[in-house]
Amino acid sequence: MAAFLPLFLLAVAANAGLLVAPSHGLSQDGLHLLDAKRALTVPAGALEDWNPRDATPCAWTGVSCDDDATGAVTGVSLANANLVGPFPSALCRIPRLASLDLSTNYIGPDVPAKAVAGCKALATLDLSVNSFVGPLPDALAGLPDLVYLSLEGNNFSGSIPDSFGTFRKLESLSLVNNLLGGEVPAFLGAVATLRELNLSYNPFTPGPVPAELGRLAALRVLWLASCNLVGSIPASLGRLGNLTDLDLSTNALTGPIPPEIAGLASAVQIELYNNSLSGPIPKGFGKLTELRSMDVAMNRLDGAIPDDLFEAPKLETLHLYSNALTGAVPESAAKATSLAELRLFANRLNGTLPADLGRNTPLVCLDVSDNSISGEIPRGVCERGELEELLMLNNALIGSIPEGLGRCHRLRRVRLSKNRLDGDVPDAVWGLPHMALLELNDNQLTGEISPVIAGAANMSNLVISNNRLTGSIPSEIGSLAKLYELSADGNMLSGPLPSSLGSLAELGRLVLHNNSLSGQLLRGIHSWKKLSELNLADNGFTGAIPPELGDLPVLNYLDLSGNRLTGQVPIQLENLKLNQFNVSNNQLSGQLPPQYATEAYRSSFLGNPGLCGDIAGLCSDSQGNAGNHSGYVWMIRSIFIFAAVVLVVGVAWFYWRYWSFNKAKLNAERSKWTLTSFHKVSFSEHDILDCLDEDNVIGSGASGKVYKAVLGNGEVVAVKKLWGGSLKKDTENGVDEGSAADNSFDAEVRTLSKIRHKNIVKLLCCCTHDDSKLLVYEYMPNGSLGDVLHSSKAGLLDWSTRYKIALDAAEGLSYLHQDCVPAIVHRDVKSNNILLDAEFSACVADFGVAKVVEAAGRAPKSMSVIAGSCGYIAPEYAYTLRVNEKSDIYSFGVVLLELVTGKPPVDPEFGEKDLVKWVCSTIDQKGVEHVLDSRLDMAFKEEIGRVLNIGLVCASSLPINRPAMRRVVKMLQEVRAEARAKLEPYYYDDTSDQGSSV
Repeated sequence: MAAFLPLFLLAVAANAGLLVAPSHGLSQDGLHLLDAKRALTVPAGALEDWNPRDATPCAWTGVSCDDDATGAVTGVSLANANLVGPFPSALCRIPRLASLDLSTNYIGPDVPAKAVAGCKALATLDLSVNSFVGPLPDALAGLPDLVYLSLEGNNFSGSIPDSFGTFRKLESLSLVNNLLGGEVPAFLGAVATLRELNLSYNPFTPGPVPAELGRLAALRVLWLASCNLVGSIPASLGRLGNLTDLDLSTNALTGPIPPEIAGLASAVQIELYNNSLSGPIPKGFGKLTELRSMDVAMNRLDGAIPDDLFEAPKLETLHLYSNALTGAVPESAAKATSLAELRLFANRLNGTLPADLGRNTPLVCLDVSDNSISGEIPRGVCERGELEELLMLNNALIGSIPEGLGRCHRLRRVRLSKNRLDGDVPDAVWGLPHMALLELNDNQLTGEISPVIAGAANMSNLVISNNRLTGSIPSEIGSLAKLYELSADGNMLSGPLPSSLGSLAELGRLVLHNNSLSGQLLRGIHSWKKLSELNLADNGFTGAIPPELGDLPVLNYLDLSGNRLTGQVPIQLENLKLNQFNVSNNQLSGQLPPQYATEAYRSSFLGNPGLCGDIAGLCSDSQGNAGNHSGYVWMIRSIFIFAAVVLVVGVAWFYWRYWSFNKAKLNAERSKWTLTSFHKVSFSEHDILDCLDEDNVIGSGASGKVYKAVLGNGEVVAVKKLWGGSLKKDTENGVDEGSAADNSFDAEVRTLSKIRHKNIVKLLCCCTHDDSKLLVYEYMPNGSLGDVLHSSKAGLLDWSTRYKIALDAAEGLSYLHQDCVPAIVHRDVKSNNILLDAEFSACVADFGVAKVVEAAGRAPKSMSVIAGSCGYIAPEYAYTLRVNEKSDIYSFGVVLLELVTGKPPVDPEFGEKDLVKWVCSTIDQKGVEHVLDSRLDMAFKEEIGRVLNIGLVCASSLPINRPAMRRVVKMLQEVRAEARAKLEPYYYDDTSDQGSSV
């Protein structure tokens, strides 16, 4: 008995916590870590070095310990480790744990109050970008040493609890990008230790900026962007002497900017844009010795720009665009020794720019577009050699383009269009090496396009239309390998097209109409794989139309009218899907290609006396020729008529025998069909079966064929016949395709039979027989959005129609996600599954892979396979297979990008990228203009841009950053509402949703 006593005492001591661990085993802190790991789903290969055989966990991934001999764990950092599961409460049993970082994982849904209360030593807690929901945990305020708390990027909801006003040592609080409600609380002004407070991007109840925040003397960062703030900016914020960053942007603040804001002596960045502020900009900002960035754009500020604003010695960025500012740009702007970015566009500024602007200022970007500025472009605007963007379009500038711009080798974008500039374009400007966009259209510029343009290796858009340029297009232009657009119409250019143009593989638009160009059209243009618009009208071109034009895969705009072209219209042009086609007023002759020999193309061929075809009146001598050959033609017709009669009689006899033979069998089969209706229908299953003819097939996909069925009563429906009878098991891959068809049928019937919404396709009934299954829908005459948008019919979709389609589809998905109980995830949202009726109203369709979301409180269910279509699948879905509404929202974001860009989700043009990545990279490198569909009316450019931004937010790589569909609907509605408010009555008619440019 005595032999067992030491062992018994050892066990008691261990249980009582008197011993940390046996000397030969893992420490107690390590055991807690292993408990935490077991509570989570850890990806294969992660945390492999968490070995229970180690004596200490201090060398484990993400674990840090103190430096003394105890080896106690003080920090755990498992950020971005793809961990899934509940909050690992075992971590709070580690007595000296001071730092815990579990950010960017899939942990949730709640933070247990009892567990958190045990983390007494925590100084830093980062739970950002996870899957937490519900109210903010009260218990966090009870942690006595907490200094840093980040809960951003989750789905916390409800008001900020009162306990958050009682933190003892908290210096940084970030709750950005959650679903928090209530007003921004005034009690946060009692947390005297706060240095950083970030509550941005939460749907708070509309309320004021709490004046109590002015008591936070230690505060350095105050970010309250997009917090539903209303009322005026409290003057008390001017007392925050240590504040370096103030962001109150994207709210509904009104009234003037209080002059006290100009007293923020330590301010480095002030962001007040996207509000409804009024009145002038107060004087005194020039006294802010640390100010580097100030953005008060998109408000209603009026009055002149204060002269002292530019006296802030460290001012680097000044954004005052989209206001109602008047007067001239102050002379002091030329003395701002640190100013790099000055954006003053869309105001009412007038007068001249300071003559020395740029000489003493390291300007990188100068944008004064859309004002009434007159005078000349400052000669030294790029004296410091830093300038990358010079944007002055839509003003009243006169004089010539400064020679100094030719030495500005960093220039990437120059937009000087719609001014009154004259004189020659300096030679060196044509060849700037980094220039991507040179826009000089609608001026009075003269001279020639210089051969030094060969040096502009990055040129993407060259827009020089409507000037007085002369001479020929230099052959060196063929060196611009990245050139996408060459628009030089409305000039006096002469000579032939240089053959080097034919080698430009990136060329998308070539617009040279209304010049004096001559010679023959280019041959050997097979490199123009991306050319969508070719306009050479009203020149002096001769010779034949090159047949190679018919090989250009995306050409949809072809205008060769008003030249002296001869020969026939090449039959190869039938390969094109043209929205605009015009070869009128030439000297063409011969027969028209059959596709174009219709009345619809009459205007395309007028003014060519030698053309013949089936269009009445085009061919002047067709009457005489018909008379000369009438006898011969009658004989040929008689032979064909006799042969046709024999053929028809023979076919009729064969069909009668075949029909008689199969009639009994067919009737027997039809009697076995069962029709189940979900709406009142006026037809039977026999009416449906009569229409299942291969000639009526209008589509085919992974789940079956779709037929257009015109019933005996005149009603038109769409019938989807699911693959069934012939399906067999794929033994090699272990897939039962027949079972898959059954599942698809069951899913679609189960989903659609209970849905009643104008933007969800209506399932009228279903028909079943053994393993054959039919789904009968309302017929959508305009087909799918994908078919229309990515075909020659895209011209039917103007911007107002596309916007309406986007809103309709969003409302349909919002209904599925938030109005159906339980919620329904579509899992295959794409443009081909959005159908259009006769008025182009949109309905979401094809629910073959839809899933009901699990009830609240249960983990999201994983799928055994990936459902969806290439280019639409959310990044996280591909590796987690976890189903939730965020997957649909990503796919809908891709659809929005399709509507804005006109491009498919995947395309050889993108290389290894999909549409989302292509849009992001193109905007970064070239600007927004390069992703917008050129077929859209740019009068709606601002509205199109906002929908583009919504698409990018929906297609965010992080699910937490994607807004709910109900929010997406509201965002889309706000786009049109704000556009109406700004543009009425210029672009919108109160009686219609259709926009029309003045």
